[in-house]
Formats: sequence, C-alpha cells, structure tokens
Amino acid sequence: MRFLLAAAATALLASPLAADDHVPTIGEVLEADLRDDDRARDQYRHPEQTLDFFGVEPTMTVAEFGPGGGWYTRVLAPYISPAGRYIAFQPDSDGQDYRDRAQEARAKSWTERFTTSVGEMAGVNAANVTAFEIDEMPEELAGTVDRVLIFRSMHGLNMGNEADTVLKAARMMLKDDGMVGVVQHRAPKGASYDDYGARQRGYMRTEDVVAIFEAAGFELAAESEINANPRDPANWERGVWTLPPVLQFGDEDRARYEAIGESDRMTLLFKKAD
Repeated sequence: MRFLLAAAATALLASPLAADDHVPTIGEVLEADLRDDDRARDQYRHPEQTLDFFGVEPTMTVAEFGPGGGWYTRVLAPYISPAGRYIAFQPDSDGQDYRDRAQEARAKSWTERFTTSVGEMAGVNAANVTAFEIDEMPEELAGTVDRVLIFRSMHGLNMGNEADTVLKAARMMLKDDGMVGVVQHRAPKGASYDDYGARQRGYMRTEDVVAIFEAAGFELAAESEINANPRDPANWERGVWTLPPVLQFGDEDRARYEAIGESDRMTLLFKKAD
C-alpha cells in the first residue's frame, strides 16, 4: 500500500500551529506573494465571496476534492491550516486508465508529491495537511469534516462515473451539520441532457448536479450567482476549454475569448438529507 495510512493518521493527529501564531485573514491570504500568479483569476472565481457563501471559517476542518494545479489550495491551506485542518483528496488511482506508464506513476505518487510540495506551494506546514486517495480515507476522519469543497470537477466525476463514490465518501467524512460546496461550469438554460450530460463539454445543467447529490443523500441548501458570467453563452462546440484559462485555440480569436472571461458557473451548497 502506498505511503498513505501511517502518514495520514500522523497528519490527523498533528496539532495546528501554536495558538500564538498568526492566523491570517482571508484578505491577507489573497494578497500574499505566493498568489501573484493566481490573482488575475480572482475576478472570475471570487474566492472571498465564495468561501463566505460556503460558510468556511479558519477554525474548521475543510476537505478539498481534486486540488489539481493548486489554485484554491493556495487560498485554502494558508487560511485553514494555522487554526483548523486542511485536507486534500483524490479518486482512487487504481481505478483509472492511463496513456503510458509515466502518467500512471505520476498519478499513483500524488499523495506523496502533494504532501511534499504543499509547503512550498501554499506556504504552510506540511505536518498540518492530510492527503489521501478516496479508497484509503483514514477511518479516524469519519464525522470530523465541516466542509467538503468541489471546484469545477463535477463534469469529470459525471463522465467518469465517479460522482457516487466521491459523494459517499464526502457524506461519511462530514459532521452531521457538515456541508458540501460546489462550483461548476453551468450549461445554458433549457439545454438538453444529450448536449450537456451525456456529452463532455465541461458544462453541466444545474438540475443534473442537484439530482446527483440527491441520489447520494444530500439536499440543496442554498445557491448563489457569485460566480455567474452572463457573457458566456456556454455553447462552445469544443466546450468550456475554449475560454480562459485554457484557451485551447491559442491566439485564434483570443481577444474575443479573453473579453468573455472564464466560464459561467453555478455555486451550490448542499447539506445532508434527513
């Protein structure tokens, strides 16, 4: 078994930073030097308003699904880890398909690489960070998490038939009053499931996201237009990756796509259903 169980248990038992250490405000985190390359996206991702809507507090235990390139990790880990606990989790790498052995090796070393790099990437003490693959969630974590956050990942979970597994794990790790915050690229009103459910565009219909959560034992508690972008028609033939930050067509029509900005997004908050 890869690294995980002993390291995760150690991280879970590790204490947050000493009480006299400075606990930064969200404003201080957003203005930190380590976010110099990230800050241009704040106008589209609204991290302060989004975390406020999700009810995230710096003393909470917060789990981020699929940190990817670490954009939100560089907000969450410095904000949460001094007084609370920051957790990152990924799907089971054994259940994935890989184009070559190098990609497989990279995927299967994610836990170690993330834990090692989080100090440099997010400027936090790695001992206060827990990272695991979903099939190796430490038993001690059950019922201890205040918020699970899923940013722009529901389309991948839907297409990969992994949403049920991830949301079951989320429900298990959450406290009774814990909640799941979701930001997801949003399909146009009236869009058909054939175009935005069965087909991979990156966008999803709000009703489909809600239905996935309801099937996993959650109910919608609140929704917000914080991350809406009315300039995005969300009907790109090649999907959400047409827009920034990917700009998959390169310089072709670049000014047009940059003027639109990042995708139109739903922002949803779910609680456990009775």
